[in-house]
Amino acid sequence: MAKKILIIEDNFEIREGTAEILSLTGDYEILTAPDGKIGVDLAVKNKPDLILCDIMMPELDGYGVLYMLSKNELTADIPFIFLTAKSERADLRKAMEMGADDYLTKPFDDIELLNAIESRFRKREKLAGQAGSRTHLHLSEDEQNYLLQDLVKDARVKIFKKKQSIYEAGDSPVFVYHLLKGKVRSFLFYQDGRELSTDIHIHDTFFGYETVLLNEKYSDNAATLEDSEIALIPKERFFELLYNKPVIAGKFIKLLSGNIREKEEQMLGFAYDTVRKRVANALVNVAEKTASSAEQDEVLIRISRDDLAALAGTANETISRMLADFKDEKLITKEGNAIRIFSIAKLRGVKF
Repeated sequence: MAKKILIIEDNFEIREGTAEILSLTGDYEILTAPDGKIGVDLAVKNKPDLILCDIMMPELDGYGVLYMLSKNELTADIPFIFLTAKSERADLRKAMEMGADDYLTKPFDDIELLNAIESRFRKREKLAGQAGSRTHLHLSEDEQNYLLQDLVKDARVKIFKKKQSIYEAGDSPVFVYHLLKGKVRSFLFYQDGRELSTDIHIHDTFFGYETVLLNEKYSDNAATLEDSEIALIPKERFFELLYNKPVIAGKFIKLLSGNIREKEEQMLGFAYDTVRKRVANALVNVAEKTASSAEQDEVLIRISRDDLAALAGTANETISRMLADFKDEKLITKEGNAIRIFSIAKLRGVKF
């Protein structure tokens, strides 16, 4: 049976063009509305399987449409995708915070449109299947990884340039992030404006989930250390998975506990370790997250002196002096703009 899609769009060419694209697939029955009020009426009367809705419309905008449909039990669960010509961060954040399932920025091509729709239908079918089997709480590690990979696969991927901000302290969380390629650091600001790095994230890791789980605004900042590709997972989808698979929730709680322990150890190090030990620990931290395996002892790392200083909680000049000392002691060597650590174990053993 063909799935029913409602398109609410005041621009005639976009509305009819989108309808034509979807009709040509032969998989969908299409309904269209030229404004938000008509769109709400059609949604209530026909209960479509998915709604595509423009944001900026006269009389009743897309936010109003979503609000009204979310308050009606007949339409509250219909997948909702915003169509918007605005790509500003605040607009997208508002859309996702209101409960939209996805958004498409105009102009979009045929493939983007079809992928977004098919992705939502796959997700809905999967959740329906999971709802019927919630009593099966045990999942193997492979099954857990498959579900997490599927969550990432459905997410929008964004390219970030080196040193580009991802989120800032005080922002409200909209996404959980998964780093596909590159490196990202989390950091705080001292009162005098200096930075203190609190963590480094490497490829194939999640970050930003702590604030989502705590339902708070970000208390730190995140920015790329190099050109990076990041999957943006809407927090609603993240919570859907955690709700339907409690074992995944347990996995993130363990990650959260580990992060708290690491930060406690870092703070203790700032309080009691010598500068030499703090710099060594910072190098070890980067090296361990760069190494291809836990057994790898010699590693080539790339990190600027400014970033290393922020991670060690010291001045740039001190980093230069410590690196020179470690080089004299044959613990490291400089290779262009990179640092080769001859032995992570020996560097970890530095005490004074």
